[in-house]
Amino acid sequence: MKRGRLLNAELSHAIAEMGHGDLMIVCDAGFPIPRTSWRIDLALMPDLPDLKTVLSLIADDLVAEKVAYANELPDHNPILLQTVRALFADSDHAMVPHATILGEMAAKAKVIVRTGAFDPWGNILLYSGVDVPQWFSKPGTVAPPEYARKMTKG
Repeated sequence: MKRGRLLNAELSHAIAEMGHGDLMIVCDAGFPIPRTSWRIDLALMPDLPDLKTVLSLIADDLVAEKVAYANELPDHNPILLQTVRALFADSDHAMVPHATILGEMAAKAKVIVRTGAFDPWGNILLYSGVDVPQWFSKPGTVAPPEYARKMTKG
């Protein structure tokens, strides 16, 4: 049996498929997922599973170099924003217009994970990165300046 908390085979597979810069969207129950997208639908009923649970499991397995969310999140769902910032504290964070998430970003996502969340603006963009201390651990390799702050993190 697989070690760790994440047991969903398709979600585990999606995380393993993520390359540097690939985009995964973890969305609420109402997100309009394009027909052509790789869709992992975890929704069972309202708030089951919730965003915090799914994001927590993903955070354990995925190196998220950057996390983005709707401009509206700080004003309209600050508790979710606080959760996202805590789970991805070592990631860079950015805000984007919600309409951009629903259209342009949904079309660019490698995978979209639908939760049962009833969370306004609960659509979180996770950009895959690398484990910087591991990636630059070989003798003679030098991390570029943008990764310097992550060299001491484990």
